Amino acid sequence: MFQSFDSPSSPEQGPPRLAALRAELARQGLTGFIVPRADAHQGEYVAPHDERLAWLTGFTGSAGFCIVLPEVAGVFIDGRYRVQVKEQVAAGVFTPVHWPETRPADWLCETAHGEAVIGFDPWLHAVDEIARLEAGLAGSGITLRPVANPVDAIWDDQPAPPMAPITPYPLEFAGEPAADKAVRLGHAIAAQGAKAAVLTLPDSIAWLLNIRGTDIARNPVPHCFAVLHAEGQVDLIAAPGKCDAALREHLGATVTLLDTADFGTRLDSLDGPVLLDRGSAPVWVRDRLQAAGASVILGEDPCKLPKACKNATEIAGTREAHLRDAAAMCRFLAWFEAAEQPTLSEIDLVTALEGFRRDTNMLLEISFDTIAGAGPHGALPHYRVSEESNRQLAEGDLIVVDSGGQYLDGTTDITRTLVVGAAGAEEKACFTRVLKGMIAMSRARFPRGIAGQHLDALARYPLWLAGLDYDHGTGHGVGTYLCVHEGPQRLSRVSDVALREGMILSNEPGYYREGAFGIRIENLLVVRKAGDLAGADDRDMLDFETITWVPIERRLIDLALLDAEERAWVDGYHRLCRDKLAPRVDAETALWLSAATAPLG
Repeated sequence: MFQSFDSPSSPEQGPPRLAALRAELARQGLTGFIVPRADAHQGEYVAPHDERLAWLTGFTGSAGFCIVLPEVAGVFIDGRYRVQVKEQVAAGVFTPVHWPETRPADWLCETAHGEAVIGFDPWLHAVDEIARLEAGLAGSGITLRPVANPVDAIWDDQPAPPMAPITPYPLEFAGEPAADKAVRLGHAIAAQGAKAAVLTLPDSIAWLLNIRGTDIARNPVPHCFAVLHAEGQVDLIAAPGKCDAALREHLGATVTLLDTADFGTRLDSLDGPVLLDRGSAPVWVRDRLQAAGASVILGEDPCKLPKACKNATEIAGTREAHLRDAAAMCRFLAWFEAAEQPTLSEIDLVTALEGFRRDTNMLLEISFDTIAGAGPHGALPHYRVSEESNRQLAEGDLIVVDSGGQYLDGTTDITRTLVVGAAGAEEKACFTRVLKGMIAMSRARFPRGIAGQHLDALARYPLWLAGLDYDHGTGHGVGTYLCVHEGPQRLSRVSDVALREGMILSNEPGYYREGAFGIRIENLLVVRKAGDLAGADDRDMLDFETITWVPIERRLIDLALLDAEERAWVDGYHRLCRDKLAPRVDAETALWLSAATAPLG
């Protein structure tokens, strides 16, 4: 069923809300305040209770923040959102700021006066984030002050925090008992000199304890905190109403349940050293530990890397989930081809695709709000259709359809670019260059120790040759019935995390022309040990296994731009799509599949 994805604010509502916030800041003796898109768990997605940035400014992107000063309010956005922000915030009231090119400390030094006091909510900012900001402000006279959130003070109808139940995740899908994980990771904590680690990332806690929840739309995670002790015991800190008898039985004797109201008291009792993730632990947690006299080790969440390296059970489940999802995608694509396309709208596409996924009777939730951007809307990488923005399809439109599903055995994420009628030569050339980059990444073979930043250029090089590029990473990590965006693995210029077996990554180069069209092609990949090559030395090599099996739009391919190996890759990929999916689809879809996977010629 289609859901409208309207912002909790609008350009018209922004100015009076900004004025009210400035009045509250003056009352508290603050010059300014930082409004992040974040909650106490530092996840990418937040509950309605924590949509402070969208409520204030109207901007609904998944990353960004606003710094409010008496005369200016800067909305910091990255390359994915520079078109979107213009449409969502009040022009002349909020000022878009290109980030990370412009650092917030530099902007404050240029924009705020030397005695400015900038407030921040210590629950909503990670330790490293504030440390970088303080370092950038050194010598400026500008100071930071942790405060109770002033946005909450003026948001009269702020939704309540989510209180969905926490549920067990079956071992048949998790592949490893929670107690075994806790002991294994406890040893890793001890090896770093810590007696305990405080966990604040919901997906880390969900993976560690084999639990799931529904506190965040599209992401099956519960809002909670945990303390993992070096001996393998775990304290799970959650609202009592989230935890029933079945959960207590699932958790077992090595897990102690505590009320969120007792989180601070539990931190006070910890005998350090205590490990914190420098990039996600809230400043409040660090400060509370230090105030109680515990020493703090700033490092990495001990669950991140083990969670990213999927076990054999998780990989097998993910393969099956992707085949099931691919069959639903093919039903959608067959439906689209048979439809009178100019009579359809973006909402029609979203509704139909979600319907085909639900017809599997195994879909628990879509994995993110389905993107169906037609024509110029396709140039917005994270476009979300609403009743107001809904666009009718037109002849020649390219349509970026980015979607996925949450199944008990896996999380899917796939993008295909479609066309209404015939595409122009320029659109086909751009599409083919994106395809060439996607193929290059799919075929990559690389030594152990290589990180995403070393591979990212493979996907961009065909675009660079034509003077083109895209302003997002090439790929993100993906969980297994967890968050569709998962770290620490990425295919990105900024990722220095070495790729390891079992990591799942998206491979999604794109190209976007503002006001005209967008293109993105996305498959998911699993890192694996590469097979031996004749004549090669004994160097330890890795490569990628493709797990997404949906045909690529052949009408958008300019064959003259593909070399022989690339054509062979497309034909081989399409042959596998046909072989794997033909037994899983109805007769009508099978006919479409046969035509969609015919050799390029």
